[in-house]
Amino acid sequence: MGVNIALDGPSGAGKSTIAKMLSEKMGYIYVNTGELYRAIALYMIRAGVDIQNDGQVEENLPHVEVGIEYSDGLQHVILCGEDVTSQLHTPEVSMGASRVSAIPAVRSFLLDMQREFAKKYDTVMDGRDIGTVVLPDCDVKIFLTASAEERANRRFKELQEAGDSSTYEQVLADINQRDYNDTHREIAPLKKADDAVEIDTTNYDLQQSVMIISDTVKKVLEEKQSKQESKTPRIRDTIDFSDVRPVTDPKKVNPIRLFFFGIVRRIIYIIYKIKFKMVYEGLENLPKTGSNIIASNHRSYRDPVFAALRLHVPCSFMAKEELFKGNVLFAWLIRFLGAFPVARGSGDMTVIKEAVARLEMGRNLVIYPEGTRSKDGKLGRGKTGVALIASLAQVPVVPMAISFKGEKLRFREKVIISFGKPIQPEELKLTSSDIRELKAIREKIMNSIAVMVDENVNKL
Repeated sequence: MGVNIALDGPSGAGKSTIAKMLSEKMGYIYVNTGELYRAIALYMIRAGVDIQNDGQVEENLPHVEVGIEYSDGLQHVILCGEDVTSQLHTPEVSMGASRVSAIPAVRSFLLDMQREFAKKYDTVMDGRDIGTVVLPDCDVKIFLTASAEERANRRFKELQEAGDSSTYEQVLADINQRDYNDTHREIAPLKKADDAVEIDTTNYDLQQSVMIISDTVKKVLEEKQSKQESKTPRIRDTIDFSDVRPVTDPKKVNPIRLFFFGIVRRIIYIIYKIKFKMVYEGLENLPKTGSNIIASNHRSYRDPVFAALRLHVPCSFMAKEELFKGNVLFAWLIRFLGAFPVARGSGDMTVIKEAVARLEMGRNLVIYPEGTRSKDGKLGRGKTGVALIASLAQVPVVPMAISFKGEKLRFREKVIISFGKPIQPEELKLTSSDIRELKAIREKIMNSIAVMVDENVNKL
């Protein structure tokens, strides 16, 4: 899960502008959840739906396609294929958003989307109930407010600049009505989370507000990190890897096995060439021998095959233990192909030792640091297991990226498989038992994968 910052507060408090500037300053992704509700309201207004009728709104939800795209660092709301970002702040849409956001089905409709962003990215997310409902366990909670008159004045200026003819009195009445609706609705009412920091920006300009909130966020994150470090045991206190030695003299793969591996690899390569438009890049970075870690993003169940087709030595793979508990024949097959079970999240040292043992056998080891497949092709947050294995085994890590369009790999789909320059063992050493060193190694590996994923997406 990424680092998540929640900015909650009433309408017109400046959440969107401040959250956007804060995200740019911290290098995080900005998610304006209020605009998602505004998009729902806009759809219902366009469709002639009575937004006072919960049943009618719920009936029309299956027809709504809403999503978020980013261009030049700015969030764009896409409604049924149309960029409607510029149409979301009229008084009519504002009141409609306040109304539809009180409908349980609408909140449920958007909840998964918001949480999915938070799992994958470091985010600054603003709304009405981010810290209380959407992300109750987020890292920092800010409750941003200002007087109703000041908020109305800010919104009035924005509307004037956009060419809207609304009067100040209308905007103030809208602000007061929205405040009442947001604080009195039964579902997820606007309220300050118990552990949120309240900041009143009535007497501050935009730059001052951003500076105050930025300082507050940094202070809270530093305090939490300090507490976590005092509670977090050192690596050597939690895992005994005293009997794990670096792979300095790996065995050679049996020549007969190597011969048959080469034959099978060529046959499968021909089959896959027929099924998919495979494009391999960076083959010059692949080692000719074994005992290397191949660290890749995870897009489909075919990923191990894409890796093995270009490697000169048989591979071993980590696979979730559930795959070994079902069909007996299938379990035997994946074991035969080099897979071994991993209980995800268990921190079992036997898995680490088994991984190093496979490298000692002269085999390559393919690891998917994300731990699960990505449906949209975006790289998730890696786990530290790959860093621990790499630092203990002291073997090269070859970053790998697999990219194709859509969620599922289809017949004759273009697939780009890239291999990056190996990260050498001397870059992967742990000089102390500080967990931060392990995280730094993980980030080095994940960043090398991320660069290739981004390049591949632009070529599809």
